[in-house]
Amino acid sequence: MSGVLEVDGLRRRYGDTDVLRGIDLRLGAGQVVCVIGASGSGKSTLLRCVDLLEPVDDGTVRLDGRDVTDPRVNGDKVRREIGVVFQAYNLFPHLTVLDNVTLAPRVVHGRSRGEARATAERLLERFGLGGRAGAYPDSLSGGQQQRVALVRAVATGPRLLLLDEVTSALDPELVGEVLDMVAELRTDGMTMLIATHELAFARDVADRVAFLHDGVVHEEGPATQVLASPRRERTAAYLSRFRAG
Repeated sequence: MSGVLEVDGLRRRYGDTDVLRGIDLRLGAGQVVCVIGASGSGKSTLLRCVDLLEPVDDGTVRLDGRDVTDPRVNGDKVRREIGVVFQAYNLFPHLTVLDNVTLAPRVVHGRSRGEARATAERLLERFGLGGRAGAYPDSLSGGQQQRVALVRAVATGPRLLLLDEVTSALDPELVGEVLDMVAELRTDGMTMLIATHELAFARDVADRVAFLHDGVVHEEGPATQVLASPRRERTAAYLSRFRAG
């Protein structure tokens, strides 16, 4: 299995605080890895470092074998190969759904308007949003807005998709429609690194789960093993508290 993402010894600090203290992680092509951990454990920082939105203080991030943390690398070009969806939908409120989805393929990737539109319409239709192509974001539900954000992220055909707590801003009844879409992307073979607090979702969709604690990957393994029979005491304590909560 070819490697898409390799993270070695990744460190990130803010002032005197070490948020990431040496993260090691691997994703093969088509793999899904869910990152779990308490608030402040570094999940979002890890994803932002992978996407080069945060500077890396030490260690390396390789995308398809290329060291993208090399200061000579053009970060904008790297980000063209990575799709990202954050907690907030971050849709452009003055653009229609269709225009939100076609903007990056046209402006960043240089695709024709017709090609970008055809791809967008196909994806919107597939994920139940075909009738909303001409709508503006403020007329959509939270779940619909997040699904549009996901469509926008995959419309460019990224090598890697990063999802940062994409359901945390949603009402509980809207969570399922977004998670169903992510699960379907998995069946397409999309390589995904997902920060999530949805343990049942992680169990069902992830190939592996990585538990972050104190700035390191404290435990990593097959999703069913880590979530049902963790080997580390700290992992078990986190899962127990989370389920109790």
